[in-house]
Order: sequence, then structure tokens, then C-alpha cells
Amino acid sequence: MSLSDADFMRFSRQVLLPEVGERGQVALSNAHVTVIGMGGLGHLVAQYLAAAGVGTLTLIDHDKIEVSNLPRQLLYSSDDIGYFKADIARDKLTVTNHACAINAVTVKAIDSNIRELLAKTDLILDCTDNFSTRQLINTTCVKQQVPLISASVAHFSGQLLIVDLNQSPESGCYNCLFPEDSVVTHNCQTTGVLGPMVGVMASMQSLVAMNYLMGIDVPFGKLLQFDGLKMCWREIGLSRDLSCESCQSSIANATQC
Repeated sequence: MSLSDADFMRFSRQVLLPEVGERGQVALSNAHVTVIGMGGLGHLVAQYLAAAGVGTLTLIDHDKIEVSNLPRQLLYSSDDIGYFKADIARDKLTVTNHACAINAVTVKAIDSNIRELLAKTDLILDCTDNFSTRQLINTTCVKQQVPLISASVAHFSGQLLIVDLNQSPESGCYNCLFPEDSVVTHNCQTTGVLGPMVGVMASMQSLVAMNYLMGIDVPFGKLLQFDGLKMCWREIGLSRDLSCESCQSSIANATQC
């Protein structure tokens, strides 16, 4: 597949980058990315990926737009209150990004449907703000061997983690970092958050996703933390926890196959 003249014009600033070129742009157009959670992180991530030329996006969120979302979820307006976030995002992004096929799914990700929701996709972006859902997404991605980019933000703290045990077998997953018996209560609903903090982490998550899809090196096995008060990044190595049930079950399944 090659780019059309219209695509060259539209994505010319990206194609000019030697690390991207026509090959990288074609890789984006052939990719299917699933975004779970269309709140502060997800609605921005979806905008960046659709505008960058990702061929297919699946947007998953069962929540409806509320007035408290508007200061940081800039894709939505007062007229959208009461409607599903995924539906509104699909409709608005389709208008400005005709080449991107956008699917909206308005069901909650739970044990009984998570495997189906995350099937037939090249990359999962976890933009949720619920600990149990994050664990479910991580476990499913590890078992199905689908790469996962997880981001979160609360207060003035953001973190980003890339999980792909095929590319980095010795690195850990989200469950290695926060075991299921951990008590994680901090999120934007309990501690608050500023819109630009969400924007920083959504931009980083989108950048890592695009780099991954285009074959550019990404920091596997690293937890990236951003301090919005001190304006600094911290990088922490994350190795696999040998007692992690998610990772070990993945190894066992791979061995059996």
C-alpha cells in the first residue's frame, strides 16, 4: 500500500520526518487501535490518533457526559451532556477525519465481555480511571499477547507504562506494579486534577502509541512518572514479578501452545 496524493498533502509534516516517512504513515493507516475510557485521557488520545491517520479506532466507554467533565474533556460541550461519550466522540471525530473508521462501544468492560472487546486490535490504550478495570485490561492483554499502553493522572501526578511481554520478556506488567490486593484509591474523582495535567499524559500516551505502531523504539519495561508541580519526569525500571499471576499465566499458556 502507498499513500495517495491527498494523504501526502494531509500528513506531509509527519511524512517529512525521517523516522516516519511513507512507511510509517502507511503503518498508521493500517493500524487498529482500541481506546478504553473516553474521559480526560481517552478523548484527547482519540483526537490525536484519528488526526494522525490511524486507520481504525475503537472507542469503549459506558459513561455519559456530565457537566463536571467539561473543564478538561474539551471535545464535549454542554449540548452533549447526557449522551454517551463514545458516541459523541465517534460522531465528532468522523466529521474531521474521514479516512479513520471509528467504532463506538457503549458497554462496560467486565469479565464476561473483555476478551471480545479487545480482540482483533493491534494496540490497546488504557485511559480508564478505575483500578479494577485496569487490572482486568492488563490481565486480558497479557493473556492475549496484545500490547498495552496504560496512562493515569490524579492531582499533579501522571504515570505511563508500556506492556508488551513479546517485545520485552523480562519487563513487568501493571499487576507487577500494583498487585490486585493493592489499595489504590487515588484518581481524579477523589483527589482532583487540572486539565493541562491530563493533556500532558494524553499527549505522551499518543506519542508512544504512534511510535510503537511505526516501529520506533519505545521504553519497554519502564514506568514514566511526571510531576506537574516540579515539572520533571522520572523513569523507573519495572522488572517482572515472579509471583505475578498475570505474567505467569501468560508464560504457562505460551508454553502449552
